[in-house]
Amino acid sequence: MNKKKKLFFNSKQISPERINQLNQFCKTNHIKFSDIELLDLAFHHRSFSNENTKHKRYNNERLEFLGDSVLGMATAAFLYMDMDETPEGDLAKIKAQVVSEKVLAPIGLSIGVDKMLVLGKGEELSKGRKKPAILADCVEAIIGAYYIDSGYEKASEFVLKFIIPEIRKVQQNKGNLDYKTLLQELFQKESKQCPFYELIKTSGPHHDQTFYISVHLGNKIFGPCEGKSKKDAEQKVAKLAYEKLQGKK
Repeated sequence: MNKKKKLFFNSKQISPERINQLNQFCKTNHIKFSDIELLDLAFHHRSFSNENTKHKRYNNERLEFLGDSVLGMATAAFLYMDMDETPEGDLAKIKAQVVSEKVLAPIGLSIGVDKMLVLGKGEELSKGRKKPAILADCVEAIIGAYYIDSGYEKASEFVLKFIIPEIRKVQQNKGNLDYKTLLQELFQKESKQCPFYELIKTSGPHHDQTFYISVHLGNKIFGPCEGKSKKDAEQKVAKLAYEKLQGKK
């Protein structure tokens, strides 16, 4: 109890109905919590605490911070053992892709996070239950809560159940990484902004066009790069920008 108070400050009364929902979530996802309040905390978005001064520090942000590291460690350790001949740079790219918001948000939906979220009224009205960022952050918070409750081994097992299939998808794609996702994750961590892709020009006949696209990262512009489709050109310029930001030529 003292440990929990140090970690989470003020508690919140949980109704019997909510406890049943939390236990059902555990049963469905084959996990077990000794302290169900930890799991409940993982579902509380900051919009709830912002609107409820009595519980102004009762949100999942600290658990998300912890869970992000546990997720990264479990994923990195698996990649290290599973792909023993793969260079560090390629491992880092795969890791960045499989722990991205684009991957974690659908995982959140698949395990029922959207039904368990506790949001503020404003966020509820703006369809926060389906927002990728909120879903992905909550998945990380659940991982953090499970780590505190049951230790690294159990938390890692939970992570790898849904991360290994995502790793296999990347491996089967023969290294064709989604550089747009990688770039967005990297840039958002640094600036809280999204990359902006600009079509510079097109060339060639309508049935066989070539697209030239640049990407804006704040005040920096990379490209243009060309492709036979907008998607292809965007991936190429995203790769260029990502590798330059990572200090590669």
